[in-house]
Amino acid sequence: MGLKHLLNINLIEKKPMNDRNKVFLDSNVVIYAYHNEEKDKQTIAKLLINNNNSVISTQVLQEISNTLSRKFKAKYDVIQALLVECIQNCGEVYINTQQTVFKACSIADRYQFSFYDSLIVAAAIESGCNTIIFRRFTT
Repeated sequence: MGLKHLLNINLIEKKPMNDRNKVFLDSNVVIYAYHNEEKDKQTIAKLLINNNNSVISTQVLQEISNTLSRKFKAKYDVIQALLVECIQNCGEVYINTQQTVFKACSIADRYQFSFYDSLIVAAAIESGCNTIIFRRFTT
């Protein structure tokens, strides 16, 4: 399947919450945290989740579910268990609202980003994040 049992992220030592930056994570970062075929990216993803006040959105949870189902052929009971663990490891889950969608439209129009990337940016802004860890990152 490619994901280490899809569970037990068992992250490295966490910093106290008040010493952390508020960082919005894209679904790819969370997937890398569980994917043990690329150890360098997995380590980086775990550190990003652990050493920051991590925020994800309902969109991120949807993208993770879709990726695990389609790419990794995971069963939905396993996906649900991973989502529960993911929510526990991240500091906050931002729930997209109609305002988030409207803001995403404005961002997409102004910066020519895709709508879904703009929705990530809008959720990050609305949740008060000062950093977004987006898409792929290199080691």
